[in-house]
Amino acid sequence: MTAEATNTTQLKSEAHQTAGEEKQSMNDFWGEPISTYTRAQAIEDGVLVDLMQGEMAAVARQHYKHPIACTSAVFSIMQRAVENKRYGNSYPGILHDMLWMSRVMKRQVDPSTVIFRVLIAGAGRQKNYDFRLTVGPGDQGEPVITITLPSED
Repeated sequence: MTAEATNTTQLKSEAHQTAGEEKQSMNDFWGEPISTYTRAQAIEDGVLVDLMQGEMAAVARQHYKHPIACTSAVFSIMQRAVENKRYGNSYPGILHDMLWMSRVMKRQVDPSTVIFRVLIAGAGRQKNYDFRLTVGPGDQGEPVITITLPSED
């Protein structure tokens, strides 16, 4: 190994050590989190609804490869439409419409978020609903999808 290659290797090693030291000093500075709220806890509490169960799971997998959940407010819109027998809606049908529109009629907000509009008849006086689809990290850092109303955090 040449002297130049040895110096480059030492510099890279020192840079990794420095980055590790900075990370450690950040943890020392901020300390451990006071509390955390996981996606699993949100689903258990009813804040999020897991759409990867029952008849909706197959529809979700047709559109996206990552697990999908929605907020209780979004699910409430779906539920009102399904319970209104006059329109003949189903959960898989509404979910298909939502996921399809999230792909073809989206307005990109940032690399991981889109806003899209879906016509859902039977959920109330309003027929056009805007939703936000966000891809983010799950409890173990894996990619997950969450559908919310645009006004929800």
